Amino acid sequence: MGRGRAKAKQTKVARELKYANHNIDYERLREELTADSSHDESTTSDQEPER
Repeated sequence: MGRGRAKAKQTKVARELKYANHNIDYERLREELTADSSHDESTTSDQEPER
């Protein structure tokens, strides 16, 4: 008993997440991802290979 309110709240939150307008700056995201991947490549190449 008492699951009705919890389920209704979960449904409401899920619906808000699904239909919300997410203002994503894709250009900035692309820049951050390319910066991270170039940083990751340089750190892995500096390490000695495992034996």
